[in-house]
Amino acid sequence: MAEDKKVVKKAAPVKKSTAKKPAVKKAAPVKKSAAKKPAVKKAVAAKKAPAKVAATKTPVVKAPVKKSAAKNNTVSVTLVKSFYGRLPAHRATVAGLGLKRINHTVELVDTPEVRGMINKVAYLLKVEG
Repeated sequence: MAEDKKVVKKAAPVKKSTAKKPAVKKAAPVKKSAAKKPAVKKAVAAKKAPAKVAATKTPVVKAPVKKSAAKNNTVSVTLVKSFYGRLPAHRATVAGLGLKRINHTVELVDTPEVRGMINKVAYLLKVEG
């Protein structure tokens, strides 16, 4: 009887059958007649031509921009104290002002945003201008 068990264990594994996929044929592209192509090109060319003419008839005139010199519009900011050991927001503000080390001076445009940054870390800075 032990021999019967061995025979059962040695049975060949069942192989799964794989079905082949049917080949899909692509349809051949339909050729357009030669008479239609030139007609389409002429119509497109006719549409583009007036657009170019219209663009040349109306030139764009830009108003002269007044550039004010940076006479009193700049502020000179110097880092006097170290920003190490300060609040992370204050460190970021000092970096945002462009200051990298003690006694580093930067010229900045005098805007409300820059003034707010200066006021936030005024205890670290010397401001001129």
